[in-house]
Amino acid sequence: MTSILYPVATDAAAALSGPKGRAVRVREAEQVAGEAVSFVTEVFGPPYATRAAALDAYRGRVEDDRPGLSLQIPPEDRYVRLTEVVSAGRPPPPAIPILKDGRRWPAPPPPPKTVWRLQVTYWRPDSSAPALDDVQARKARVQTKETLDPQTLRALTRQPLQAVRPQQPLDIGLFERRLPESPHIVVPDE
Repeated sequence: MTSILYPVATDAAAALSGPKGRAVRVREAEQVAGEAVSFVTEVFGPPYATRAAALDAYRGRVEDDRPGLSLQIPPEDRYVRLTEVVSAGRPPPPAIPILKDGRRWPAPPPPPKTVWRLQVTYWRPDSSAPALDDVQARKARVQTKETLDPQTLRALTRQPLQAVRPQQPLDIGLFERRLPESPHIVVPDE
């Protein structure tokens, strides 16, 4: 079985046009990049209204299963794919049962407008990652008082969690008590 050879590049455009190299595993990607790398998936290119238009635009990059136009991509080159995304806003919330007039579910809302985008997966060197301050996503939204673009917000939410304040010592357990003559000592209680 052949593995996918993901490109090592600074961004999605470089991954498609001229990567530094290609690698299957993180160790190989770090050797190619000469530094630590992150495994990244990004949406790239313009949106297309139909899947057929997107397949025509990216002919030779993605698999095409249309009759008469079928195209198989070698397994090692399957680091790009077409995805259908909601074009504006968010998808509709789940329906809530109404249990009224013998009907359980309400009439479904019209489906949201979607577009087709190219999704590229590649190894990105950590030095070329977007610079973010050490700020948590919830604080960044409050500080900027405006909506952050989805890529910045996604990058902020993928950062390691930070404590709001230093952790306090744990309370004593259910079967423990403090000694009356030495309240700083906790002993088991039988």
